[in-house]
Formats: sequence, structure tokens, C-alpha cells
Amino acid sequence: MKRVNVASAVITDDDGNLLIVHNKKGESTYWSLPGGAVEEGETLEQAVLREVKEETGYDVAVTGLSSLREVLFTERGHHALVITFFAKVIGGEMGILDPDQDILEVRWADLQTARELMPALMEQLKITSAASPSPAFYAFEGQV
Repeated sequence: MKRVNVASAVITDDDGNLLIVHNKKGESTYWSLPGGAVEEGETLEQAVLREVKEETGYDVAVTGLSSLREVLFTERGHHALVITFFAKVIGGEMGILDPDQDILEVRWADLQTARELMPALMEQLKITSAASPSPAFYAFEGQV
């Protein structure tokens, strides 16, 4: 299996809203945190800063580690490590700068709306409150 590293970010505002993006992949769409594949020669931090900028228009600073999750995508032959950071906005303004044109929308969502739009991800990341993030953790999420 090919190893694929993915970096994403949990970003909240002062009101406890979560920054999320609406992705398209082929004919389907889904909501997620901003993030994407780590490019050759990038550190994990460089990748998440670039991905957040491309997908949301915001400049962010990493403030901690949320999780390291592992998923085997058997149909694609990928062994993915998904590294999710906590980050805060330090500049920029909302806008989609994605060169791949995979992002349909970016928005701030309260945690209830985020749970409705991406229930599995919110559970996997153990996001229950913007005020008290969960301690960093590792999880093997199986084969899909």
C-alpha cells in the first residue's frame, strides 16, 4: 500500500464556531476540516498552513496537536496517516484559493451544525467543545 500523509486543522473562532469546508470528489460532496495531502519536501506544519490558506483564505498558526489517525483505504491501495492540528487564525480573509478547485464553500459553523454536517468526523476527532479541546490521541480507524 502507498503511504499518504494528510494534515488538517481544527480552527475555532472566539464564539466557539468551527471552520469547515465543503469538498467535492467526483460526483459526491462532503464537509470536513480544512486540510489535505502533504507534498514532497513539506513538513506536516508547512502542509497544514498551506492547505488552510488554499482552502479558506486564512493564515493560521499551529497551537497544538489534536490527533494522529490511521486509515487503510483498501480500494485505493492507500495507507493514510491523518495528522490533525489545533490552529488559530492570525491573518487573511475568508476565500477559496484552492488550485485544484475541490472546495465548494468555506464557512464557520457552530458545533451543533458541524455535528450535523460531519457527524462521523466530529466523533472521530472527539470534538465536544471549542473551549476545552480533547488531549492529543492516536486512533486506528480501520479499513474502508
